[in-house]
Parts: sequence; C-alpha cells; structure tokens
Amino acid sequence: MYYAYKYRLTPSDAMREELDRHRDICRQVYNHFRHRLGEYRENHGELPSMTALRSELPDLKEWWDGLSDVYSRTLQVVVERLFDNLKGLSALKREGYRVGALKWKPPREFRSFTYSQSGFKLDKKGGRTVLSLSKLGDVPIVLHREIPDDAALKQVALKKEPMGEWFATFGVEFDRAPPEPPTDPENVVGIDVGILKYAHDTDGAAVESPDLLDERERLEREQRALSRKQHGSANYERQRRRVAECHADLKRKRRDFLHKLSNHYATEYDLVAVEDLNVRGMLESPSNSRNTASAAWRMFLSMLEYKCEREGTHFAAVEPAGTTKECAACGVSTDKPLWVREHSCPSCGFTADRDANAAWNILSRGLEHIGVVHSESTPVETALPVDTPVSAKRVVEAGSRALKERTASAVSE
Repeated sequence: MYYAYKYRLTPSDAMREELDRHRDICRQVYNHFRHRLGEYRENHGELPSMTALRSELPDLKEWWDGLSDVYSRTLQVVVERLFDNLKGLSALKREGYRVGALKWKPPREFRSFTYSQSGFKLDKKGGRTVLSLSKLGDVPIVLHREIPDDAALKQVALKKEPMGEWFATFGVEFDRAPPEPPTDPENVVGIDVGILKYAHDTDGAAVESPDLLDERERLEREQRALSRKQHGSANYERQRRRVAECHADLKRKRRDFLHKLSNHYATEYDLVAVEDLNVRGMLESPSNSRNTASAAWRMFLSMLEYKCEREGTHFAAVEPAGTTKECAACGVSTDKPLWVREHSCPSCGFTADRDANAAWNILSRGLEHIGVVHSESTPVETALPVDTPVSAKRVVEAGSRALKERTASAVSE
C-alpha cells in the first residue's frame, strides 16, 4: 500500500534561500532538457529515451555552475518528471484533445523538487525533528502525526506554496496488504452527489455543500484590487500575496470537508456505490461549470476510493446514465427537467426526492457491480423530506405491505 504524508517545514531565512536556489536549478534543468527534446526530434525524427537524457547530466556538471550543488538523484527525477508530462500530453491526444508542446517553465510554475529513494531521512537533533537533505542540510519539520514504524519512506517532495510556505510530502509504502472487503456486505450505501445538496445517500442523509460564499466574495474583491496595481511593484506583490491567501483558505476548507465526508463513508460502510462521473467533460460544458469545479467531485471520488481500499470497503463506481430518470421501485424511465426535484413514477406511483431515487439506483448498480444478487424490486422510499436526516430503519422495502398500500393510495388519487 502506498500513501502520502504531508508536513509543514519551518526553515530559517538562509535555508529558504537555499531551497529556492535548488528549486530554480531544477527548473532550469527541466527547461534545458525540454529544449534538448526539440533538438533531438529535429535531428533524428524521434524522441530520445529517458535513460539517454539522464546520461547527459554528468557532462552538464562540467560547465554548469551550481549544478553539482544539487543532489544527483534529484536531477534525475527532473528528467523523469519531463517524460511524465509527455505521457500526459500523449494521453490527452488519444482522448481527442488538441494539445501543443510542453511549455517553458517560469519560476512561478515550477514549485517543487523531489528526493527519491535516497538522500533524505527524518532525524532528531537539538530536541526537535528535522528533515535531513543531502547537499541542503537539516530543515525543521512539524511532525504533527507520526509515520508508522512499519512504513518505508520511498521519496519526499518539497513544495513551495504561493504564500511562501514550504511543505514536505512523503511517499510511504507499507509492507502489508489492504484488508479484504467482505464477500457479503451488509452495511451498504449509494451516494448521489450534487450542487444544492453535496451528497444524498440511501440512508436518508442529505449533506449540505460547504458554505464558501464569503470566501469567494473576498477572493473576487482581492483579485479586483490586484488588477489595479502596477505589475512588479511592491504594492502588487503585497496584493498578490493576499490573493494567494484567499485561494489557500478556499482550498483548505474545501479539502477539509471532502476528507471528513469521504472518511465517514469509507469507515462506516461495507460497500460504497457512487457514479463514475466524467467531470472533465462536465467542466467543458458552458452551463454551471463554475459550480461543478467548486464542488470538486473528482477529488471527492478519488479520496473516497483510496480510503475505501485502506479500510477494506467495497468501492463501486457505476454508470451514471439514467440514475435520475429510472424509478428505483419499478425501473420505468421518466424524463424530467433539472428543476423538477421530486421523482414521481407514472407507472407504479412511487414518489421520492429526485436525489434519493438516484441514490437507490446507484446502490442497485453498485451491488450488481460486485456480483451481489438482489431483488429487482429494490427498496427505495425514504418517506421524509430531503432536509430531514433519515436512518436506515426508516427505509421501506419495495414489495412490502406498507409500500403496496402507499402505492395503491397514490394511484387511486
């Protein structure tokens, strides 16, 4: 199992300058090899291998002042990073996107460098924890949570945030397999994500989206103020930091909400079913793309997936098409515009909140995804408004006497 542990660094002013110098050297190496790729393609008609480019690093040190000051493996990772970006462009081309060449990296867009496999260790010196880095020195680190003893540190990425803070993210490997999900899950849940209500599940819980309106308005005010400053002036730099602070505040609050919500579902259930949303395609749509981006559905699903693996919970990403149209009681599909927030089946008379109906369809598909046999007449009605928390005990099974009587009365009316 591989996980990431992120900690804040508290370097001195002199160490900050040295970290920035190493970061900028790595940036220049990236730009140099980006240029070399273009030259090689013009001369040979193809790209060189990653090994061929890495082998040029020792010769560069003979004439490049300062290159020997950076740990050799860190420079090799820069070349690997370049090829990873090339692979990303190739993947976009295969998906039909029009992409150009890799861009030259200015200082503001190259914020990190990485020690991989060697050249770093956590140590105790002078009564405090430090991160010892080869050719850099000891950097104090705020170890707010311990890394487990059975974890192997594979790499550490050092990143400078726009506010000037430095963080260290450890890539950690555990020599143990994740727990196996239960073969016959009993505590299961389907989740329908949205914008008005961030998540509506089959237990009747409706989770509100985090209220970040004040934070967004503050960000917009600071961005307008930044646009009035002269670029490069001291006032411009101070205002740029204020804008960066607003962005960081939004990011922290959103990620905190997503971490807590995904952890709840991963730890409380044996199976979690969600829609396999094409978020990238949704963002390209001109309608409501800002709210879609703010909801960060892809980030939530990614967090939920790795936490389910860690906890031994089934994670089922199902086909989203038709989940809001199909009736969870009888399966009949009914078209309804987005502004209609209640599902009312003309075939069986079943009524429910639109999102609750979708959540039950998602759960049904999730059970099929892992091969659990269940009745086609899935339990579906939550009977209370979406704003009211409902426990699993309040769910009425389709086919039961209570639901038949309710359906019959709805049809007769």
